[in-house]
Amino acid sequence: MNFFLSVYMYMYMIGFLSLCLMRKHVFMCLLSLEFIILSLFMLFNLYLMNFSYEFYFGMIFICFSVCEGVLGLSVLVSLIRSHGNDYLNSFSLILC
Repeated sequence: MNFFLSVYMYMYMIGFLSLCLMRKHVFMCLLSLEFIILSLFMLFNLYLMNFSYEFYFGMIFICFSVCEGVLGLSVLVSLIRSHGNDYLNSFSLILC
């Protein structure tokens, strides 16, 4: 139990570190966010199994994370269509 908890927390920290360090492309940021969501889902399932709760909350969490991924991909597609690349430094919030 403690081993899995430490592995999932390590996964979360690695995902957060990669999100902070790889800020050149939008796609890499989205992949880092999905890795963080995956590690949080595993932590959530570990918590639910430990206290023998039902897994409906996990299904709701997965539904929201899929919606987050779809919204991120739609932002990526619109950014590539409007600017021609996925660099974060070419995207300005003032012009939108």
